[in-house]
Amino acid sequence: MNSSHPAIPISELGRTHIVGVGGAGMSGIARILAARGVQVSGCDAKDSRRLAALRAVGVSANVGHNQTHLDGIDTLIVSTAIPQSHVERVGAKELGISILSRAQALASIMHGFTGIAITGTHGKTTTTSMFTVALQHCGVDPSFAIGSELNESGANAHLGSGDIFVVEADESDGAFLYLEPKIAIVTNVEPDHLDHWGTFDAIEDAFVEFAQGVGSRGGFVVVCADDPGAMRMAQRAISLGVEVRTYGESDHADYRMIDARANDMGWEFDTVHDGVRQGLIHLQVPGIHNALNAQAVFVAMLGLGYPATQIRVGLEAFSGTRRRFDFKGNIDGVRVYDDYAHHPTEISATLTAAREVVGEGKLIIAFQAHHYYRTAMFTKEFGEALGLADKVVVLEVFAPGEQPIPGASGQTMASNVPLDPEQVIFEPSWSAVAGHLVSGAQSGDMVMTLGAGDIGLIASEVVELLRDQQDSPGA
Repeated sequence: MNSSHPAIPISELGRTHIVGVGGAGMSGIARILAARGVQVSGCDAKDSRRLAALRAVGVSANVGHNQTHLDGIDTLIVSTAIPQSHVERVGAKELGISILSRAQALASIMHGFTGIAITGTHGKTTTTSMFTVALQHCGVDPSFAIGSELNESGANAHLGSGDIFVVEADESDGAFLYLEPKIAIVTNVEPDHLDHWGTFDAIEDAFVEFAQGVGSRGGFVVVCADDPGAMRMAQRAISLGVEVRTYGESDHADYRMIDARANDMGWEFDTVHDGVRQGLIHLQVPGIHNALNAQAVFVAMLGLGYPATQIRVGLEAFSGTRRRFDFKGNIDGVRVYDDYAHHPTEISATLTAAREVVGEGKLIIAFQAHHYYRTAMFTKEFGEALGLADKVVVLEVFAPGEQPIPGASGQTMASNVPLDPEQVIFEPSWSAVAGHLVSGAQSGDMVMTLGAGDIGLIASEVVELLRDQQDSPGA
């Protein structure tokens, strides 16, 4: 637990260099370190809008990796994705430069704040974003570090003027065990990231350890009562003396969701606690999964003492984050979206919400799986989830640097989609995917790209292709 990994004070970091600074998590750390007066540099394999944004706030963001980046550096920050053989990591060891993990760096920048951590297999980014926006609408200026950019501000991290720090707590590599939050939300607990954990039991044990840490600091944990894995974790945590508050549609939830339904804006629901209705919340984002995310924030903020009326206003102001049901354009009535969903549960939730939005139109999607181990473990479940669409294009698995696993392929996954074979396409060629998505798309239809890699770039290609067709209808 984090007691064995005490946070290093910001003042002791000195000049800091971040490898992979263009990543969602690392760019947020760089932004906050710079705001706290640390001299920060970083590098990434290619240039990006995130690197440009970091340069604008004083971070020296370089393209490419080279040991010369270490000149005068006191601390190197790396993620678990950076191998021991990386040229800058090797150089730092040779020079005796202190090397911190992403989790250790995040713990350092949160030290001294009242930490609010959102974790779970799915929904972390959206829930963290909702929490941040709701706090802002309650007159709070929280610090935050999120895995994606808020629509409202365009930023994924910020050093606020208040004492609250809201963080997306990543369980994939155990990073959340380094943090010291006072309040936590656990959205769900499912088997994933088994390349790190090995077994589902190990994942559950880690969540229990995380909850224990919150309890040891006198805080409470908000847990989804609708998720079996989360409730198993919650029951274990309760037996260890942790205060747990549950939410969801379950009859056993402390804060029970009622009257949940889609509306013209997105979704709405009410919450009953101790027999008292808390008031309808009208969200701008679709799907029961987002309603549950919002309810988790509502419960946690009530526990922090904020008035229900202000919390509702804040949640209703939330308009989404990048790569979470991310609207890309509407060309001749064909709506184009992109989403980060890369696990069968996430895909089911996203496509169910998409069905509500598209109505009588067709749902046309492209999906690229991430990691061979996840594809091998869930290939049938992926197929079933993708079957919620009307037409599916499946790309080859995105798994750079990994050894292939027999049967863990896009083609196998495509064969498991329960649609008419004419509506399922396995397409190994990236350049051909946009054409498949646009072919046959008509006004009222929705096109969506799904996956954890850079498949979102195809959504922009779809918009451009639809626009070209609009300009040249006879072509």
